[in-house]
Amino acid sequence: MQKLTLALLTACLATMATHAGAQTLTGSRSSMEKQYQVAVSHGYVFARTASTVNTLVEQGELLKVNPNRHFELHNVSFPYAKAPVKLFIEQLSARYANACGEKVTVTSLTRPLDRQPGNAADDSVHPTGMAVDLRIPPAGKCRSWLERELLSLEASEVLDVTRERNPPHYHVAVYPEPYRQFAQAETGTGSDSEYVVRRGDTLSRIATITGASVAQLKSANGLRNDILQIGQKLAVPAANTAVVSRVNPSTNAQVAAVAEVSHRVKRGDTLWRIARQYGTTVDALSARNGLNSESLQVGQVLKVKSGAGSL
Repeated sequence: MQKLTLALLTACLATMATHAGAQTLTGSRSSMEKQYQVAVSHGYVFARTASTVNTLVEQGELLKVNPNRHFELHNVSFPYAKAPVKLFIEQLSARYANACGEKVTVTSLTRPLDRQPGNAADDSVHPTGMAVDLRIPPAGKCRSWLERELLSLEASEVLDVTRERNPPHYHVAVYPEPYRQFAQAETGTGSDSEYVVRRGDTLSRIATITGASVAQLKSANGLRNDILQIGQKLAVPAANTAVVSRVNPSTNAQVAAVAEVSHRVKRGDTLWRIARQYGTTVDALSARNGLNSESLQVGQVLKVKSGAGSL
């Protein structure tokens, strides 16, 4: 009887530990596998070298993360990340600074495979730009605040956080679509990203890279012409629905109408990824474009949504 009772107690404790693991900072093998599968499902590139990182930046797949009054970068060799990770850092650090009166310190962002430390997991998502490492605050009050906030976000299933020991830091993998939706629900607005104009850029090229339309870019940035300056920062609308305005002659009232939206296929795009980006389905994309398979060509233009008339 005592052996049976002990066995039952051991089983209960194991079950409790498993459930608690999802709400602690210990991490697990299954959480690493989930992060990896999310990256793969989005078609993210695992950068092998610094050259690959630079290419992803040029293609607009990774965004520059610039420190501000709420967070700083410490020994970050590649200050780039996916748009949702950048948004997460900006939003978390603003709340942290308000609560603790100090900055969040970011110690790592995108890390190519040939720059990974020896103790990094083989399926780490740092090479995709989907993860960020944060320094552990020395002050107990601020450390407790940050850990509670991170665990709360993990409970909302928008990220996964682990407290690493060597070296000490919080490893945070941000789940792109869930976090975008979470941020939009929290703020009541879209999660716009930023694009820095480079030599040779045009509005048309930037539209192709970001998935926004030229009209959206002009509207979001108050542009009256197509002239751009190297280094100029452009806000990229989060919602990829092109909205135009027209005047109804009969009522003289301004009515919004949804214009046709198309997507130019970029390297790494899949039908599933494009469908998620625009809030549609693979079947709908295939039917609208007469596709017989899921094979896509870089530069191919897909019809995503058609004009919907007056709203």
